[in-house]
Amino acid sequence: MIGDEEVKKKTEQSRKRKGRSIQELIGIDTFTRYGLKTRRGEMIFFLVSPTNISVLSSVNIEIKIRHLMMVLSAIPDIEITCTDSCECFDDNKSYLKSRMEEEENLKVRKLLQKDIDMLDNIQTEMATARQFLFIGRCKSMKPEQVFQSANRMEKVISEQGFEVQRMKKNDVKRFLAVYFEASMNGDRMPDVDGEQYYEVNMNEEMV
Repeated sequence: MIGDEEVKKKTEQSRKRKGRSIQELIGIDTFTRYGLKTRRGEMIFFLVSPTNISVLSSVNIEIKIRHLMMVLSAIPDIEITCTDSCECFDDNKSYLKSRMEEEENLKVRKLLQKDIDMLDNIQTEMATARQFLFIGRCKSMKPEQVFQSANRMEKVISEQGFEVQRMKKNDVKRFLAVYFEASMNGDRMPDVDGEQYYEVNMNEEMV
């Protein structure tokens, strides 16, 4: 039989799990001056402009690969991610297509097809390219050390012929919003949920 202490322990663990926020579940603590603080260290984001290798010769492609290898050798723990440059509508289109298959009314089916065409047009205009991010992690570093590390990473990437820029806070917020399929306006989201209402409440209390 399970003892009372073990029951209490499991109940407490269950409460803690239920009380955790989305922010805690994905391991993000807060924004910092140079990036994003997580449980595994501070993350610094660099946006790298993609190269259209379809117009390059095999020799130039090999050179690009060699340059990337040089970056990875100089910064072995750097992470690379490729994401959509805007919100993806695949789930929406999949739903509309399933509705078309079920729908018997011809006029409704035509309307559903128009919705699909509209989403295709939006995606063609806004998501014709991917975005490539180089991400560096700084563990147990002071702010000045993070700053130096960020400068060094950016210099290494740039010296190998990549067009790179360090992402600012709004850029990171926009990337996270697209990555988690939340919104195209991530840069307008508050840093803390409900933060936009807090100042109003404070003013009301002061009156």
